[in-house]
Amino acid sequence: MYKLPSKKLRKLERTMLEAPDYEQWSEAARAHDEKTGAHEWRKSEKTNRYDHVQIRRRIDALRKLRADGNDHGLLFALNEGVHGNMGGMGKAELYSEARFGTKVLVEEYVNEIADALEYIAQLDNKTISREEKLDFFERASHCYGRSALMLSGGGTLGTFHVGVLKALIESDVLPDVISGSSAGSIITAVAGTHTNQELMDMSHRHAMLKMKDEGAETLKKFIFERVDSEDVVKLLERMIPDLTFQEAFEKTGRHINISIAPAELHQTSRLMNAITSPTVYIRTAVMASCAVPGVFPSVMLEAKNEQGERQPYLPTRRWVDGSVADDLPAKRLARLYGVNHYIGSLINPIVLFSRGGDGDHTNVPYVVREVLHRTALSMVRTGRYISLNYTKKWKRFNLFVDMLNSALSQKYSADINIYPDFQNFDMTKLLGHLNEIELMMLERQGEVATWQKLERIKTSSKISRTLDKILEQYNAGEFRHKTRKTKAITKAKQTRNKAA
Repeated sequence: MYKLPSKKLRKLERTMLEAPDYEQWSEAARAHDEKTGAHEWRKSEKTNRYDHVQIRRRIDALRKLRADGNDHGLLFALNEGVHGNMGGMGKAELYSEARFGTKVLVEEYVNEIADALEYIAQLDNKTISREEKLDFFERASHCYGRSALMLSGGGTLGTFHVGVLKALIESDVLPDVISGSSAGSIITAVAGTHTNQELMDMSHRHAMLKMKDEGAETLKKFIFERVDSEDVVKLLERMIPDLTFQEAFEKTGRHINISIAPAELHQTSRLMNAITSPTVYIRTAVMASCAVPGVFPSVMLEAKNEQGERQPYLPTRRWVDGSVADDLPAKRLARLYGVNHYIGSLINPIVLFSRGGDGDHTNVPYVVREVLHRTALSMVRTGRYISLNYTKKWKRFNLFVDMLNSALSQKYSADINIYPDFQNFDMTKLLGHLNEIELMMLERQGEVATWQKLERIKTSSKISRTLDKILEQYNAGEFRHKTRKTKAITKAKQTRNKAA
């Protein structure tokens, strides 16, 4: 592949870093691919990294069925399987060559599946009954799964999540399932208690959390200054409405999840949401998830009873920082919501030497991370064995060792990983104070880092988003009495006429 002199490449890369929005970033990224020859790689279907023959055959078959007007045949073909990893097309390495997107063939396949799904949904009910179509879409959605966004803990790096969320919202690809722990729980709670329009309004004002003039300042104070628990409550009141998880879901339709860890030994972590804890107040869950041991006191949860009154929830239990036990609760999200594709905004510094990450933004080789991880985990597990068998009276020490063991045992990786610039961040400020410029730079980093993965996110989630949209329309009754020809059917007729 032809490459420009490094000076010219650096100039193009600097243009991408300084782009004010995604449109200009993508324009610069495509120019970069044009100059390096990556665009030719995208257009060429052949490579041993995926089964391009199988994918091309599948696309041609679906197009022919639509062109022939064989609607029942098309439904049968779709019933054979709506795959997001057909022929290995979901591999991360297919997104490592070009700055913008992947193989055009992969994008063609995803678009063809999405178009076919919408075509079937809008067919006259006399052609294929509403019941038959609805049965298919429900099964397809269940089998295909959906995406989730996981926001990790990470102290002062929390503002990075703001940029990530902003970029996803502006491109209309923010998943409905979101989890957060510690600093990530704040952003998750804000996203889950405000409608899309409210979030878009905040995004357009370039301050995701600016509900009021002092909203952004509130977030900074909460994350970056040492305040007591009463101050924390007052600060959260300005940012998060006093809603339960169920009330928030009814308002936004977003499935938000907050990780919390037990403050006692022999207890298990929990994932708070509208399914497991619908009556719990979100603010108290966020308080617990942000209660860094040694910095903030443990928290008792509160819930709304049948009379609408506030009361303690599990009053004998206290909870602390969720990131120490379940920073990225992938397994629980899979069980609760059928999630099988994860986008991770990973600001937890443990990712620097944890296993499972792709390492593209950590600048630490995988072998080094693996050795560091195994060494640290071995030492902690040895300490845990000693603490449980020989220092039973040292409750705080034993709890600390148990939390450290849980933190190091976790997998800090998702299918699509979005990282901050760890290399140039002063880790001594992790629980300290950042100035206005540093905060703006972190939010900006979140945006740019997400732009770099945005085409992959769009491609990977388009089919599931299409299925969710169709089912939502069915539930709203929009397809109940369809008898007229739709745009999708008209387009298919035009294609058939051209073929003839």
